[in-house]
Amino acid sequence: MLDAQRRYVSLRFLALLPLVLFFPAVIAFFVDPEVAWGEYLGVFFHLSILFLVSRLEAAPWAKAAGYGWVALDVLAGILMINEVAYDTAWAVRLGGHVLAGVWIVSSSLVSRAWPVTVVGVITGLWLAGYSFVGNVLPESFLRPAGILILVWFALLAIFHRPAEGRAATPISPATA
Repeated sequence: MLDAQRRYVSLRFLALLPLVLFFPAVIAFFVDPEVAWGEYLGVFFHLSILFLVSRLEAAPWAKAAGYGWVALDVLAGILMINEVAYDTAWAVRLGGHVLAGVWIVSSSLVSRAWPVTVVGVITGLWLAGYSFVGNVLPESFLRPAGILILVWFALLAIFHRPAEGRAATPISPATA
């Protein structure tokens, strides 16, 4: 049975998996935004993020936002695949992006690697912020966030270290 305390794969793998799944979708959305297979890949991309949300350090409310993002974006992808009105699916997706922004910013702020923090905060704010102005700005303004999230995943894979490996040097009683 699966054990919540056991680490089955590294965080590096968990950061690279969504990067690999999302990269073709980002390219497709730049080249042909109407491509149907992109939504299928997007659903799997978002499901892969579940594992990353569970492993990254963040407050419980921030993790809840991450799980909410995944749920709403999977829902949006399935709505698109089943040809539900685009405006409905898009509004669900943007609502999920607000939660994505909360999780990405919150988990980035506790990172000890400044590149993860900087790119994560920009990415999260961009994703969430666009959701509030998506009705007046074209979707092309959201595209840079797609690239930034790929960079953020890569930075997580490169720089993230488990909390045990980052612990500060203990202070001995003689020096305290």
